[in-house]
Amino acid sequence: MKMSDQIAAQIRRMIARGELVDGDWLPTEAELIERFGVSRPTLREAFRLLEGDSLVTIRRGPPGGARVTLPGPDAVADLFGMILMLSGTTIGDVWDARLTIEPPAVRRLAESATKTVIKRLDAELDTLRSVIDDPREFGKAGVRFYVRLVELSGNHTLTAVIGMLSVIIERELAKSLVEIGPDSDEVRRANRRALRGYEKVVELIRARDSEAAESAWLEHMNSVRRYVAKTQKQDHVIDLLY
Repeated sequence: MKMSDQIAAQIRRMIARGELVDGDWLPTEAELIERFGVSRPTLREAFRLLEGDSLVTIRRGPPGGARVTLPGPDAVADLFGMILMLSGTTIGDVWDARLTIEPPAVRRLAESATKTVIKRLDAELDTLRSVIDDPREFGKAGVRFYVRLVELSGNHTLTAVIGMLSVIIERELAKSLVEIGPDSDEVRRANRRALRGYEKVVELIRARDSEAAESAWLEHMNSVRRYVAKTQKQDHVIDLLY
Protein backbone atom coordinates (compact mmCIF):
# COMPACT_ATOMS: atom_id res chain seq x y z
CA MET A 1 0.00 0.00 0.00
CA LYS A 2 1.33 3.45 -0.91
CA MET A 3 2.29 5.74 1.96
CA SER A 4 -0.41 8.24 0.97
CA ASP A 5 -3.01 5.44 1.24
CA GLN A 6 -1.70 4.51 4.68
CA ILE A 7 -1.91 8.10 5.93
CA ALA A 8 -5.43 8.50 4.55
CA ALA A 9 -6.44 5.22 6.25
CA GLN A 10 -5.08 6.44 9.60
CA ILE A 11 -7.00 9.70 9.37
CA ARG A 12 -10.17 7.82 8.36
CA ARG A 13 -9.82 5.70 11.51
CA MET A 14 -9.39 8.83 13.62
CA ILE A 15 -12.63 10.21 12.18
CA ALA A 16 -14.47 6.91 12.63
CA ARG A 17 -13.37 6.69 16.28
CA GLY A 18 -14.47 10.25 17.01
CA GLU A 19 -10.94 11.53 17.59
CA LEU A 20 -11.68 14.02 14.81
CA VAL A 21 -15.23 15.36 14.50
CA ASP A 22 -17.16 17.34 11.92
CA GLY A 23 -15.68 20.82 11.61
CA ASP A 24 -12.29 20.00 13.15
CA TRP A 25 -9.20 21.25 11.35
CA LEU A 26 -6.46 18.71 10.84
CA PRO A 27 -3.03 19.68 12.16
CA THR A 28 -0.91 21.84 9.86
CA GLU A 29 1.01 20.31 6.97
CA ALA A 30 4.29 20.83 8.85
CA GLU A 31 2.96 18.96 11.90
CA LEU A 32 1.59 16.09 9.83
CA ILE A 33 4.76 15.81 7.75
CA GLU A 34 6.75 15.49 10.95
CA ARG A 35 4.29 13.04 12.53
CA PHE A 36 4.14 10.70 9.54
CA GLY A 37 7.70 11.26 8.29
CA VAL A 38 6.61 11.87 4.70
CA SER A 39 7.08 14.49 2.01
CA ARG A 40 4.62 17.30 1.29
CA PRO A 41 3.49 15.74 -2.05
CA THR A 42 2.71 12.44 -0.27
CA LEU A 43 0.68 14.22 2.41
CA ARG A 44 -1.22 16.23 -0.18
CA GLU A 45 -2.02 13.03 -2.09
CA ALA A 46 -3.48 11.62 1.16
CA PHE A 47 -5.56 14.79 1.51
CA ARG A 48 -6.87 14.34 -2.04
CA LEU A 49 -7.91 10.77 -1.22
CA LEU A 50 -9.82 11.97 1.85
CA GLU A 51 -11.36 14.79 -0.16
CA GLY A 52 -12.50 12.23 -2.73
CA ASP A 53 -14.23 10.34 0.09
CA SER A 54 -15.98 13.59 1.12
CA LEU A 55 -14.32 13.31 4.53
CA VAL A 56 -12.38 16.57 4.37
CA THR A 57 -12.60 19.91 2.60
CA ILE A 58 -9.31 21.36 1.43
CA ARG A 59 -8.64 25.08 1.84
CA ARG A 60 -5.96 25.95 -0.69
CA GLY A 61 -3.56 28.85 -0.48
CA PRO A 62 -2.21 30.40 2.70
CA PRO A 63 -2.93 29.53 5.43
CA GLY A 64 -4.44 26.41 3.82
CA GLY A 65 -5.38 23.19 5.54
CA ALA A 66 -7.90 20.36 5.66
CA ARG A 67 -11.16 20.43 7.60
CA VAL A 68 -13.25 17.39 8.53
CA THR A 69 -16.65 17.39 6.79
CA LEU A 70 -18.64 14.28 7.55
CA PRO A 71 -20.74 13.21 4.55
CA GLY A 72 -24.43 12.42 4.68
CA PRO A 73 -26.30 9.95 2.44
CA ASP A 74 -26.57 12.64 -0.25
CA ALA A 75 -22.81 12.39 -0.77
CA VAL A 76 -23.27 9.02 -2.52
CA ALA A 77 -26.90 9.38 -3.60
CA ASP A 78 -26.10 10.15 -7.23
CA LEU A 79 -23.73 7.19 -7.52
CA PHE A 80 -26.25 4.91 -5.80
CA GLY A 81 -28.98 6.11 -8.15
CA MET A 82 -26.74 5.55 -11.16
CA ILE A 83 -26.05 1.98 -10.04
CA LEU A 84 -29.79 1.33 -9.77
CA MET A 85 -30.40 2.89 -13.18
CA LEU A 86 -27.68 0.84 -14.87
CA SER A 87 -29.01 -2.36 -13.27
CA GLY A 88 -32.44 -1.72 -14.79
CA THR A 89 -34.23 -0.87 -11.55
CA THR A 90 -37.81 0.25 -12.12
CA ILE A 91 -39.81 2.93 -10.34
CA GLY A 92 -42.11 0.21 -9.04
CA ASP A 93 -39.12 -1.54 -7.52
CA VAL A 94 -38.12 1.67 -5.72
CA TRP A 95 -41.65 2.03 -4.36
CA ASP A 96 -41.60 -1.57 -3.13
CA ALA A 97 -38.34 -0.86 -1.31
CA ARG A 98 -39.87 2.21 0.32
CA LEU A 99 -42.95 0.24 1.37
CA THR A 100 -40.63 -2.29 3.01
CA ILE A 101 -38.65 0.39 4.87
CA GLU A 102 -40.92 3.26 5.80
CA PRO A 103 -44.12 1.88 7.42
CA PRO A 104 -42.22 -0.37 9.90
CA ALA A 105 -39.90 2.57 10.65
CA VAL A 106 -42.95 4.69 11.47
CA ARG A 107 -44.18 1.95 13.80
CA ARG A 108 -40.83 1.95 15.63
CA LEU A 109 -40.89 5.72 15.80
CA ALA A 110 -44.35 5.72 17.39
CA GLU A 111 -43.17 3.18 19.95
CA SER A 112 -40.14 5.21 21.00
CA ALA A 113 -40.94 8.87 20.26
CA THR A 114 -39.81 11.36 22.89
CA LYS A 115 -40.96 14.95 23.39
CA THR A 116 -37.85 16.09 21.53
CA VAL A 117 -38.70 13.86 18.57
CA ILE A 118 -42.26 15.18 18.48
CA LYS A 119 -40.94 18.75 18.45
CA ARG A 120 -38.76 17.91 15.47
CA LEU A 121 -41.72 16.40 13.63
CA ASP A 122 -43.84 19.45 14.45
CA ALA A 123 -41.08 21.64 13.03
CA GLU A 124 -41.14 19.59 9.81
CA LEU A 125 -44.91 20.08 9.61
CA ASP A 126 -44.48 23.83 10.07
CA THR A 127 -42.07 23.85 7.13
CA LEU A 128 -44.51 21.89 4.98
CA ARG A 129 -47.35 24.26 5.86
CA SER A 130 -45.21 27.27 4.99
CA VAL A 131 -44.64 26.04 1.41
CA ILE A 132 -48.06 24.50 0.73
CA ASP A 133 -48.68 27.04 -2.05
CA ASP A 134 -45.35 26.37 -3.74
CA PRO A 135 -45.68 22.92 -5.36
CA ARG A 136 -41.97 22.52 -6.13
CA GLU A 137 -40.83 23.42 -2.61
CA PHE A 138 -43.63 21.37 -1.07
CA GLY A 139 -42.43 18.32 -2.99
CA LYS A 140 -38.88 18.79 -1.73
CA ALA A 141 -40.08 19.32 1.85
CA GLY A 142 -42.23 16.19 1.58
CA VAL A 143 -39.21 14.10 0.60
CA ARG A 144 -37.28 15.53 3.57
CA PHE A 145 -40.21 14.52 5.79
CA TYR A 146 -40.00 10.91 4.54
CA VAL A 147 -36.29 10.82 5.34
CA ARG A 148 -36.85 12.41 8.75
CA LEU A 149 -39.38 9.76 9.76
CA VAL A 150 -36.88 6.99 9.09
CA GLU A 151 -34.02 8.92 10.67
CA LEU A 152 -35.97 9.54 13.89
CA SER A 153 -36.88 5.85 14.08
CA GLY A 154 -33.26 5.34 15.10
CA ASN A 155 -31.95 2.86 12.52
CA HIS A 156 -28.84 4.34 10.90
CA THR A 157 -28.65 1.77 8.10
CA LEU A 158 -32.22 2.37 6.94
CA THR A 159 -31.69 6.12 7.24
CA ALA A 160 -28.71 5.90 4.89
CA VAL A 161 -30.67 3.79 2.39
CA ILE A 162 -33.75 6.05 2.35
CA GLY A 163 -31.46 9.08 2.19
CA MET A 164 -29.89 7.73 -0.99
CA LEU A 165 -33.28 6.79 -2.42
CA SER A 166 -34.55 10.30 -1.71
CA VAL A 167 -32.75 11.73 -4.75
CA ILE A 168 -34.70 9.32 -6.98
CA ILE A 169 -37.96 10.00 -5.16
CA GLU A 170 -37.54 13.77 -5.47
CA ARG A 171 -36.70 13.64 -9.16
CA GLU A 172 -39.60 11.34 -9.97
CA LEU A 173 -42.05 13.55 -8.07
CA ALA A 174 -40.65 16.60 -9.85
CA LYS A 175 -41.15 14.85 -13.19
CA SER A 176 -44.78 14.08 -12.30
CA LEU A 177 -45.23 17.72 -11.33
CA VAL A 178 -44.05 18.84 -14.77
CA GLU A 179 -46.33 16.33 -16.51
CA ILE A 180 -49.43 17.40 -14.57
CA GLY A 181 -48.58 21.10 -14.36
CA PRO A 182 -47.26 22.68 -11.14
CA ASP A 183 -49.97 25.33 -11.02
CA SER A 184 -52.88 23.00 -11.65
CA ASP A 185 -55.72 22.66 -9.18
CA GLU A 186 -55.09 18.91 -9.18
CA VAL A 187 -51.56 19.39 -7.80
CA ARG A 188 -52.74 21.83 -5.14
CA ARG A 189 -55.47 19.41 -4.02
CA ALA A 190 -52.96 16.55 -3.95
CA ASN A 191 -50.56 18.59 -1.82
CA ARG A 192 -53.27 19.42 0.67
CA ARG A 193 -54.21 15.73 0.89
CA ALA A 194 -50.54 14.91 1.43
CA LEU A 195 -50.26 17.49 4.20
CA ARG A 196 -53.29 16.00 5.94
CA GLY A 197 -51.58 12.61 5.68
CA TYR A 198 -48.40 13.99 7.27
CA GLU A 199 -50.40 15.64 10.05
CA LYS A 200 -52.34 12.45 10.71
CA VAL A 201 -49.25 10.28 11.06
CA VAL A 202 -47.60 12.80 13.42
CA GLU A 203 -50.71 12.84 15.62
CA LEU A 204 -50.68 9.03 15.76
CA ILE A 205 -46.99 9.05 16.63
CA ARG A 206 -47.73 11.64 19.32
CA ALA A 207 -50.43 9.31 20.68
CA ARG A 208 -47.97 6.37 20.56
CA ASP A 209 -50.45 4.39 18.49
CA SER A 210 -47.81 2.43 16.59
CA GLU A 211 -50.13 0.11 14.68
CA ALA A 212 -52.36 2.95 13.47
CA ALA A 213 -49.32 5.08 12.59
CA GLU A 214 -47.86 2.29 10.47
CA SER A 215 -51.20 1.74 8.71
CA ALA A 216 -51.67 5.47 8.12
CA TRP A 217 -48.25 5.82 6.53
CA LEU A 218 -48.82 2.75 4.36
CA GLU A 219 -52.14 4.23 3.22
CA HIS A 220 -50.48 7.58 2.49
CA MET A 221 -47.69 5.97 0.47
CA ASN A 222 -50.11 3.91 -1.61
CA SER A 223 -52.16 7.03 -2.26
CA VAL A 224 -49.09 8.92 -3.50
CA ARG A 225 -48.05 5.93 -5.57
CA ARG A 226 -51.42 5.88 -7.33
CA TYR A 227 -51.15 9.62 -7.94
CA VAL A 228 -47.67 9.35 -9.46
CA ALA A 229 -48.82 6.38 -11.58
CA LYS A 230 -51.22 8.72 -13.41
CA THR A 231 -48.26 10.23 -15.24
CA GLN A 232 -45.66 7.46 -15.11
CA LYS A 233 -45.57 3.74 -15.73
CA GLN A 234 -44.37 1.91 -12.64
CA ASP A 235 -42.46 -0.58 -14.75
CA HIS A 236 -40.21 1.95 -16.48
CA VAL A 237 -36.54 2.02 -15.53
CA ILE A 238 -35.48 4.97 -13.43
CA ASP A 239 -33.76 7.71 -15.40
CA LEU A 240 -31.58 10.19 -13.50
CA LEU A 241 -30.38 11.91 -16.67
CA TYR A 242 -33.53 13.79 -17.65
